[in-house]
Amino acid sequence: MSRSPPVAMYSRGRRCTPGQCPPAAEPPERNARPFRGRAPAAPRGDARPLRTCAGGMENAAGPEADTLVALEEGGGRRRASRSNWSGSLIVASLTGAFGSSFLYGYNLSVVNAPAAFIKKFYNETWERRYGFSVDESTLTLLWSITVSIFAIGGLVGAIIVTPIVKFFGRKCTLLFNNVFAVTAALLMSLSLLAGSFEMLILGRVIMGVDAGISLSALPMYLSEISPKEIRGSLGQVTAIFICIGVFTGQVLGLPEIFGQESLWPYLFGAITVPSLIQVVILPFLPESPRYLLLEKHNTSKAERAFQTFLGKEDVSHEVEEVLAESRVQRNTKLVSVLQLLRTRAVRWQVITVVITMACYQLCGLNAIWYYTNNIFSEAGINHKTIPYVTLSTGAVETVAAVFSGLVIERLGRRPLLIGGFGLMVVFFAVLTVSLTLQKTVYWLPYLSIFCILAIIASFCIGPGGIPFVLTGEFFQQSQRPAAFMIAGTVNWLSNFAVGLLFPFIQGGLQTYCFLVFAAVCFAGATYLFFVLPETKNKTFQEISQAFAKRNKVSLEMREMNHCSGERKSSAEQESNFTSSVDNGETKKGIV
Repeated sequence: MSRSPPVAMYSRGRRCTPGQCPPAAEPPERNARPFRGRAPAAPRGDARPLRTCAGGMENAAGPEADTLVALEEGGGRRRASRSNWSGSLIVASLTGAFGSSFLYGYNLSVVNAPAAFIKKFYNETWERRYGFSVDESTLTLLWSITVSIFAIGGLVGAIIVTPIVKFFGRKCTLLFNNVFAVTAALLMSLSLLAGSFEMLILGRVIMGVDAGISLSALPMYLSEISPKEIRGSLGQVTAIFICIGVFTGQVLGLPEIFGQESLWPYLFGAITVPSLIQVVILPFLPESPRYLLLEKHNTSKAERAFQTFLGKEDVSHEVEEVLAESRVQRNTKLVSVLQLLRTRAVRWQVITVVITMACYQLCGLNAIWYYTNNIFSEAGINHKTIPYVTLSTGAVETVAAVFSGLVIERLGRRPLLIGGFGLMVVFFAVLTVSLTLQKTVYWLPYLSIFCILAIIASFCIGPGGIPFVLTGEFFQQSQRPAAFMIAGTVNWLSNFAVGLLFPFIQGGLQTYCFLVFAAVCFAGATYLFFVLPETKNKTFQEISQAFAKRNKVSLEMREMNHCSGERKSSAEQESNFTSSVDNGETKKGIV
């Protein structure tokens, strides 16, 4: 969707004073030749034309632009959205997610079904080597390391992804990442044959590296190949495929498939299938056009990539739009992690991201995924029935994730996040009571199952995805890489802590172990209730203003708009910054 000529001219950072404004453009006639082969339209859907001159600019787009804006806000938006979903875009998103985020979700749940067989394998291997059986505490430690070491690999992957993406590009990074996935699959699937549980643990580490890389490279690739009108919807593909991966791991772990003592290695060998599918299909799709244009400076390849993903021939507007963004941000210097931590103006934003991301992992959901069989066993469910009951958890998670994506722009981030944590507190408390008294009342085990499903649904409608959204909304362009580095570090370290410590917490507190997670959720909900502002439909300026008083700083337009590289009066800067945000220029953050 193209902009009107005056908007394209004055959105490149050239400002004019009221006395210097050119005359307003005349509205195009009905039969006049459209600009660049397309009718002029207001930029970015709801956004209005950039108001950089007093008087005249409001009229520059003409009445036809207003008509198109109204059309988009009504039924026309639905038709425009459909046209943005080209075949290449759909194939790229599905293929990229299937070989990346799907494997992350799959590896979260795949160790659950064969847990008893793997522990037996550990014990037999230990006895064969040392002549005696491994004691219970050592076996618990080995199993905890096997489960939680996945997060350490994820932390490594999150740290090394930045130079890899910059050197290889987004698509090639996803392809290169399959080396880690296939290597890990071979190590884990052959560990039983080789009689080495160290191979299984090493494979989990390497698989974690794959997950750490893919959870950064995939959202980046999807955000850069998608039209801005559907970028949010396409971004949900990552989260939905994580849920599908969890569900698939549960299905393949059924006794009728691979959930048997002699077949559990095939659960890990199946990891190669999504990787090979991605390796076969993804090379035929283009690299990110933004990467080609801004980092490789290859305009011809970038144009061809835009044409493929957008499904149209004339992409001159998209190319010019990316180049304009590059000119606006040419003087922007990326902020390091240490610099971000020392910046007083974003202190509470950083604290909020750290607490939200820590609660995201420490709220107990991963404990439920990793140890679902044990939880259902404690709830009194028959051992043969557990694998089938477990399927309901993956199905509920998938449905709740889709629901959250549909309502987040209507309800807002704050209600979903605080409400999700609040509901988890309630259901964790009820779960504790039902597990404690389950032997006294016959129907309490079924209440425990309901509580587990309710906890999963409560997590997925709010805390499951919103922390990543907030990280992108709290910080300006130059601060986001450092902010995501901090968020990723907290995320993976907290993930590791839960996987390592939960078996010992469960052994020490028995049925009261979930009160620990209830306390974490309550603390997170309380903090967010008093600190977190609503960020829905708010500009970066408005979000920063909401934190300004708490940070004890005055909101300076010069600092917020430093990427323009020019010192202007504070009044003019405020007008220009607000107009740029309204027009979407500063909303292209790193995902």
